[in-house]
Amino acid sequence: MPKTAAAYKCDECGWTTLKWVGRCGECQSWGTVVEAGTKANRPRVEAAIVGEDNRAKPITEHSAEHTRHEPTGIGEFDRVLGGGIVPGAAILLSGEPGVGKSTLLLDVAARVAATGRNALYVSAEESVGQVRLRAQRTGALLDSLYLASTTDLATVLGQVEQLRPSLLIVDSVQTIQADNVDSLPGGPAQVREVASSLIRLAKSENIPVILVGHVTKDGQVAGPRTLEHLVDVVCHFEGDRQTALRFVRALKNRFGPTDEVGCFEMSGDGIQEVPDPSALFRSGSGQEASGTCTTIALEGRRALPVEIQALVVPTTAPQPRRVVNGVDSSRVAMVLAVLERRAGLKLSQADVYISTVGGIRLTEPAADLAIALAVASAIKDVALPSTLAAVGEISLSGEIRAVTSGDQRQSEGKRLGFNTTLDRRSGSIRQAITEAFGTTQGKKAPF
Repeated sequence: MPKTAAAYKCDECGWTTLKWVGRCGECQSWGTVVEAGTKANRPRVEAAIVGEDNRAKPITEHSAEHTRHEPTGIGEFDRVLGGGIVPGAAILLSGEPGVGKSTLLLDVAARVAATGRNALYVSAEESVGQVRLRAQRTGALLDSLYLASTTDLATVLGQVEQLRPSLLIVDSVQTIQADNVDSLPGGPAQVREVASSLIRLAKSENIPVILVGHVTKDGQVAGPRTLEHLVDVVCHFEGDRQTALRFVRALKNRFGPTDEVGCFEMSGDGIQEVPDPSALFRSGSGQEASGTCTTIALEGRRALPVEIQALVVPTTAPQPRRVVNGVDSSRVAMVLAVLERRAGLKLSQADVYISTVGGIRLTEPAADLAIALAVASAIKDVALPSTLAAVGEISLSGEIRAVTSGDQRQSEGKRLGFNTTLDRRSGSIRQAITEAFGTTQGKKAPF
């Protein structure tokens, strides 16, 4: 018998130590070091005899698998998934607490149940009565929609074996516990075992499984990274809880594209899809106002007009304020520096406030030009035309650079009534400001 030594091993990276520690000394993960037996003399893995079924063949001799998408009836959710849910697929939906994950998935289960197929919704965080109250509010009271409240993995598997549902939803994977794993629910070993068991069930029974996942403070899925590798689709549900707007993004999709975004809006009746969200990110006054400019932003494959608002106020403070909402503050600081150095706008003795309409957050540099024009409009207190849009990245030299999918943005802008689109063809930021103010009935640029 080879001698067995007690050791502790990190579930994330495999780092070992002779005594338990709370934080892995290699990958710096917390709570991933668990007790494991390590054999001093581990036998080598010998080569196996490969049968005909497992023999490697040229790729041209293999037939391609056809993935059949079954629409859920929620167009925006189906868009993100690539057309619908694939039978036997394992889907992970993550998001911050209170963003609406449970509400969305209860609606998905209700849409499936409305077609006469059984859908099983397992809640490990709420009672059946609490889920029923939400279903009553959202109109999801259907005989084919089954609810269960349990934290035991074996009970979940038994429910599936008994009902044979067409869809299984587990809310959430971090709160389900497997009895054969000696650790607390939510730990790396528990999450891995629960996810593996449910994914094996999905593949063997050809039942699509949707798992709800918690997120950490920095927005990452809680638990081991292997969870994201095990599933077929990883979606992230995001949105500011102070606003009604929500987005579903596909971060991984084995059955479709990963650059699609679904748009939803929270209401008193639950969550509603927004097929055309173009009006959500522009002010509804209908009047031209100074300090505003519209850019055409890309969310996935979708081009959206987003209004950027700016307010410039003189100040005598030694350090002027820069308050930014909805755009990257570091890019705003860079744009303001370029405006002062390359366009001659005096901003060193002014407070600048930048915000987007509708609560959307822009991270791409294509909004640089619209930010610059909004600031210039605020300084001059002259409104730019409502039919003007601006798309372009601004370099430190003041040059306007091209952005991705420029033709798509311009065509979408024309479709929405933006007759003039300022972009890289303006050449420099100074020239773009001159052109923009040249369309305001003879007003001069603010320099």
